[in-house]
Amino acid sequence: MARIAVIGAGMGAMAAAARLAVAGHRVTVYERSATYGGAVGSFERDGFVFDTGPGLLHLPAVWRDLFLKTGREPLERCVSLTQVDPSSRHLFADGSEVSLPNASRAGVVSALESALGGGAGERWGGFLDRARDAWDRSRRPLLEEPLWSDWRILERDPYPALRVRRLLRARQAATVAEVGAWELADPRLAALFEGCALGYGLDPRHAPASASLLPYMEQTFGSWYVAGGLRELARAVYERCAARRVEFVFGAEVTSVVERDGRAAGIGLADGSVVEADHVVAGAEPPPAGRELWGDGDVRPPEESGGGPPPGRLSVLLALRGVRPPAAAHRSVVHAPDTGEEAGMVFGGRIAERPTVTVLRPDDPAGRPDDGHEAVTVSATVAGPGGGVDWTDKALRERSAETLIDAAARAMGESAAGIRERLLWHEILTPAETGGIPAPALAGPGGRHLRPANTTRLPGLLLAGGRAHPGGGLAHAGMSGALVAGLIVEGAGFRGSR
Repeated sequence: MARIAVIGAGMGAMAAAARLAVAGHRVTVYERSATYGGAVGSFERDGFVFDTGPGLLHLPAVWRDLFLKTGREPLERCVSLTQVDPSSRHLFADGSEVSLPNASRAGVVSALESALGGGAGERWGGFLDRARDAWDRSRRPLLEEPLWSDWRILERDPYPALRVRRLLRARQAATVAEVGAWELADPRLAALFEGCALGYGLDPRHAPASASLLPYMEQTFGSWYVAGGLRELARAVYERCAARRVEFVFGAEVTSVVERDGRAAGIGLADGSVVEADHVVAGAEPPPAGRELWGDGDVRPPEESGGGPPPGRLSVLLALRGVRPPAAAHRSVVHAPDTGEEAGMVFGGRIAERPTVTVLRPDDPAGRPDDGHEAVTVSATVAGPGGGVDWTDKALRERSAETLIDAAARAMGESAAGIRERLLWHEILTPAETGGIPAPALAGPGGRHLRPANTTRLPGLLLAGGRAHPGGGLAHAGMSGALVAGLIVEGAGFRGSR
């Protein structure tokens, strides 16, 4: 039985902790804050409850597998999962809109053709077919295996782009923006793809075409809501850890990894104490001053193209009086007139005048004081911390929130004045509070969109969570936990989850 110290109580770290405890190890999680879940948080006031991180679950099989492998009680006995239908409603700059059914390729194709016409459904269906090929080609080495030293197999973009004639010669789309312009050939379809990529923290102007995996994953495996909010999933994972005798120490800031005889031998805490361990799992970002002590992925692909800090998310939590219409869509997306221009603002450290805005209106009694009120979350991808925008500026925060509220009014079929009359109060969360968006890993030229390996140059120190392989996102966090646990339990012979 090994002693394992886990740094941070985020979702990837807890996923690793639960699996390691079931394998017979003694696991202790050290979390500097007062609670678990990392980015999967919540905000409560006056009977209203809001998710402050992701609002929907995609690829729930990752978390079903965790609960299956760590006990006899399946995920559905711990949380209530329901498919969101329609999966999303999209409002475009030209006034057109479409509602997409959940987990139905044929239904999505039909809906797009009915709403947009001109062969839009057929083009999107062809795009999903190519995205499925990319998924089949890259799923195992990208998501289910550790990032080995031969990571260069992922330098090739698995998306089978069409050959199209551009500027008198045949070319193939290499980026999200080029797929939108050359293959989808409709600004509204392009907005669907580019807006999805931007929501995951990717710049559609530079992200490889393999980002097609993201809308494919959502539209194939569906969008799911956890009753009570995604925070309930974090609670269930925490309780599963506790049931497997994982110990949690909150209010414990880790300042260093102890190195002895060329390997990780424990952690140092802010109070000066040292905790000995046989393995250390880092599920949190190290403080800049101590980064060299933590090591880094022993397989480190090149930095992402464009450099600079990752984008963040601006969220406005709306406490509204009035009954939620029964037919209201759970998720609506108000698309920017030009996603490329929006991306230029986001990654250039500026504020987009008309951003892509997501509106979540869950029909959940647990999120509101009574049926005469509703809790609505409005969000947009924006320049992240250190990205050139001062998110501590109160006037800037309020102006930006007003922009999102105006977009929410459109999505909800109300006037801006009408929604403000219903507004009891609002809470603004910016990247200053929530940090950046760690993007998921993608295969592509140069490996610039991969993440550091789960193993590090310091034996005994492993990395979990969104800043390590296979990158950010709730599903990816669960995958990272499985990979780290496998590397510790099975050692160098571990070849990935099955």
